[in-house]
Amino acid sequence: MSTHNDECRRSLTIPVIALGGVIFLISLIGFLGAWKNISCLLWTYLITLFVVLVAIMVFTVLAFIITNTGTGHVVPGARYKEYRLQDYSSWFVKQLNNTEKWTHLRSCLVKSDDCNNLSKRYKTLKQYKLAELTPMESGCCRPPAECGYPALNASYFDLSYHPASTNIDCKLYKNVRSVRCYDCDSCKAGVAQYMKTEWRVVAIFNVILFIILSFVYFVGCCARRNAGGSNAKGSGRGKKHSVGCCGGMMEVAMQKVCGR
Repeated sequence: MSTHNDECRRSLTIPVIALGGVIFLISLIGFLGAWKNISCLLWTYLITLFVVLVAIMVFTVLAFIITNTGTGHVVPGARYKEYRLQDYSSWFVKQLNNTEKWTHLRSCLVKSDDCNNLSKRYKTLKQYKLAELTPMESGCCRPPAECGYPALNASYFDLSYHPASTNIDCKLYKNVRSVRCYDCDSCKAGVAQYMKTEWRVVAIFNVILFIILSFVYFVGCCARRNAGGSNAKGSGRGKKHSVGCCGGMMEVAMQKVCGR
């Protein structure tokens, strides 16, 4: 999940690459259909692009709904914020509580080594408290402030104190490189905040993509009308509404979509 880890970054870019590949394939079909004036390819292009538009619209609406909850909580005496898992969408919580998925995400966080680098970036406690930690650094690299553990440096806390809170995260945190607070709900909340931010960016991008593809779809409908008109003139009145290999049923369906 960490953007600093190549393996996790590749896993996140796969859906985007797949979408780009699908759109390229659809565009290629439409180009060949318009170039060769093949009705079958034009129908395939328009119907497939319509399905993609619907999918983008549904995903975008769901993304805005899912990312509509959750925010950071102020930590007294510090610039960074803390995050609570229960503040986020139930869908996010369900995904992050999935053992298999969290194991993969956790391994990415450990490999990123961000927590161990905090003490190198912030030499003093004053610098550390004035730092603007990322949600995952705040949730995964340190125990929640309510635990009351004094910080000895940016990567090490004095755990000899009895926790001032009953929060289970206080007992889960360890000053061990591979443990930290990676199993804490606060860490999952930090990841949820990261996902929320990234999903919002993707949702906004999808709105722009939807507008562009809608225009392309409109142009495709016009190209199909022109192709249909050319076929009608060449084949006579009896075949005016023929669509070649794709059949008359697709003609009726697309007439409703394109407003023919």
